[in-house]
Amino acid sequence: MRATFHNLIRELHVAVFVRDRRDHALSVLRWVLVLVPIAALIGTLCAAFLWSLDAVTRLRFAFPWLLYLLPLGGFAVGLLYHLTGRSVEGGNNLIVEQIHEPGGGVPLRMAPLIFLGTVVTHLFGGSAGREGTAVQLGGSLASGLGRALKLDADDTRILLMTGIAAGFGAVFGTPIAGAVFALEVLAIGRVEYRGLVPCLLAALVGDWTCLAWGIHHGVYRIDTLVPVDALLVAKAGIAGVAFGLVGLVFAECNHALGGWLKRVVSYGPLRPVIGGIAVILLVHLFGTRDYLGLGTLAAAPDSITIASFFGPDTHPWSWALKLLFTVVTLSAGFKGGEVTPLFFIGAALGSALAPIFGVPTGVFAAIGFVAVFAGAANTPLACTFMGIELFGATYAVPIAVACFVAYLCSGHNGIYLSQRVAIPKVPTNGLASNATLRDARAHRAVRRPRP
Repeated sequence: MRATFHNLIRELHVAVFVRDRRDHALSVLRWVLVLVPIAALIGTLCAAFLWSLDAVTRLRFAFPWLLYLLPLGGFAVGLLYHLTGRSVEGGNNLIVEQIHEPGGGVPLRMAPLIFLGTVVTHLFGGSAGREGTAVQLGGSLASGLGRALKLDADDTRILLMTGIAAGFGAVFGTPIAGAVFALEVLAIGRVEYRGLVPCLLAALVGDWTCLAWGIHHGVYRIDTLVPVDALLVAKAGIAGVAFGLVGLVFAECNHALGGWLKRVVSYGPLRPVIGGIAVILLVHLFGTRDYLGLGTLAAAPDSITIASFFGPDTHPWSWALKLLFTVVTLSAGFKGGEVTPLFFIGAALGSALAPIFGVPTGVFAAIGFVAVFAGAANTPLACTFMGIELFGATYAVPIAVACFVAYLCSGHNGIYLSQRVAIPKVPTNGLASNATLRDARAHRAVRRPRP
């Protein structure tokens, strides 16, 4: 019996077990000491950023003539990037590339440049979002810290992912979605579980810090509740096809128009001038300013905002107009992000589809809110969690179904061209393993038959 007991102890390798647990505990402690301060700093900057966006938006409401300075503001920011920020013009795509293949890192000057550029866009009325700024703030600060601490390539990758998680979680008030987004956005069909705990910690700290500064996020309520049954889930799945296709159209229009402008106008600072003039013409053509800016604040009581789509009234073509205004703004080189406009587009499309499916507008607005983003960004898990964080768990099943269907229907397209195709959604002929969405677009262009 004694010999058997000794054999058992020897097989368990108690000393090795204790040493491994100690090393693990020290690793966790090290990450906590690194992540908490940087996530708190990112949360603080996101709070300052959100406050700035609110202030400049209200200033634009008070002085409508600021819209006519949009071409001038675009030229100034474009010139600033042309002179000092060419290495960071890749934005979110640069961060994703550095996570896949750590190299020179993300320059620290990305943070002030994107902060200023986005504030200028919203001050003068460009239709853009805020997630791009939050992600780039987080990524550039995390990369700078990684260089200061002389971290190796694997640890640098994790740190960059935590920067994305902290920025995304703080700017939208959705820390779980922020953590999952940072893990999921890198590659289609693969989630980087190695960074799960660090990203969750960073997202939580970033969000809590932002809230501690007194920032309040928009609240969207579903006033009319309906039971979640098989019929509602089926309707959400069918609507998910439309959500995914609209996400695809948004991404492809943005890339196509942006690429065309770069070919036609070689001097970068002039492209925002053209885009700014186009936005002004669109305002006069459609006779409304409701599709400028984020779409979260109202200039007048009857203005259309994201919250409008959760009410009983429907606005059948608001999704298309917001898509048009945003594509023109972002493809011309104005700074900001795509996500909040995608929320607007999705909520508007869901509200427009609701009467067709016999569903309350608020329910489909909530589903569309996250599903169009899921299709455009290829992040169905993150968007499902975001839907639950924003709207509660009542509609978790139809939200998940719509997000996953939208993800499938958007194909190998998306707003982040550096995203890789780890596991293809459908069989692909001739597309290399781990190809980027940029490679996928080039592959389709080569295979497309010429007239």
